[in-house]
Amino acid sequence: MTTTDINNWTRRDFEKLPCRKWDEDIGIFDDLVILPARITIISQGIYRLRCWLAGLLHLDRPPIYTIDGLHDSGYRCMDFIAVKDEKPICRLSRCSDVIHIEGIGGLGYDWLARYNEVRVLVPPREWNVDCLKRSGLLRLFNHRGMRVGHALSSFEIYSLGKKEK
Repeated sequence: MTTTDINNWTRRDFEKLPCRKWDEDIGIFDDLVILPARITIISQGIYRLRCWLAGLLHLDRPPIYTIDGLHDSGYRCMDFIAVKDEKPICRLSRCSDVIHIEGIGGLGYDWLARYNEVRVLVPPREWNVDCLKRSGLLRLFNHRGMRVGHALSSFEIYSLGKKEK
């Protein structure tokens, strides 16, 4: 892609970005583009054929996640593109079926070290979602910046606190 304006990027442009290692810390970034997995008609057809054969041979149905792009939960996997200063950096996950904003439980990044207990009240964060002009992909952002957890089955994303930026 020659332009750095993510509004002019296509889905294929985003898919060509390099992937981070699952436990690599890429630091702070500004935006997150949500990239749902592609599910092809061919993989759906193969799955239906396997189901038909399983029924014919009185075998167990194959699990739904054998369709490329589906998580073992049956939901579609998502990848996420980190964007810093309007420039896409890398792909982040490729294996998650859910996003946990402010982490699992909503307590924020490194909550145990900051609070030393489970908090009942967590300061509110500003989150925004819009839709990119050309690709139609969703973009998640806030005005403080964000960081992510490891690339696991559930994807955790955190906004920065006032002192972190």
